[in-house]
Amino acid sequence: MTVLSGSSTADIDAPIDRCWAVVAALDEWPQWQKGLESVDVVERDPEGRPLVCDTVNDARIRKVHSRVRVAYDPTRRLTFSQVSSEDLDGMDGSWELDELPGGRTRATYRLSVDPGPVPRLARPLVNALRPLVVGGRADELAREVVARG
Repeated sequence: MTVLSGSSTADIDAPIDRCWAVVAALDEWPQWQKGLESVDVVERDPEGRPLVCDTVNDARIRKVHSRVRVAYDPTRRLTFSQVSSEDLDGMDGSWELDELPGGRTRATYRLSVDPGPVPRLARPLVNALRPLVVGGRADELAREVVARG
């Protein structure tokens, strides 16, 4: 089993509620997350929030399709876990928001992906992809929050 995982953190010049509004709007993620092509909401919770979503990511080598289940702990944490995929053996991720002094927010994105068995010859490619798994996701969130004002 080869697991690609990582995290990224950014301090954002915006209050936690503004950051949470962007994080919780899953169906808008493709507008600001590089490589995420689509998020289609399959099921919503009683509050109308996305609960189960089909996602398509451009993994550079191929498109990766996954169905994920989302859990919310407003305004602090959003988690998502793969329910099914023909392309991956597993995927779990989260956004964590911490309130900072001065109306600022620290955002941390974590992602762990199990692509399934990887042939020995492909391991250098997996190592090269490691930084791309998470990349600058927290910085992308910061830019989006500031752009929305």
